[in-house]
Amino acid sequence: MAKYTIIIEKGEGNYSAYCPDLHGVVSAGDTEEETAELMKEAIELHLEGLNEDRIPIPKPTIS
Repeated sequence: MAKYTIIIEKGEGNYSAYCPDLHGVVSAGDTEEETAELMKEAIELHLEGLNEDRIPIPKPTIS
């Protein structure tokens, strides 16, 4: 599986994350670790959906 870069930002009371290569894939959690794990799950789910719909999976462009 390709490795996608995620951006994690600290907010006032939690962390949020997004993936620049996969628009709309986001997550939030209480800790940085939780947010990263939720983001991993969100990316996997998104890629499964693209496969099911026969939509090409974007290649990572950011490292």
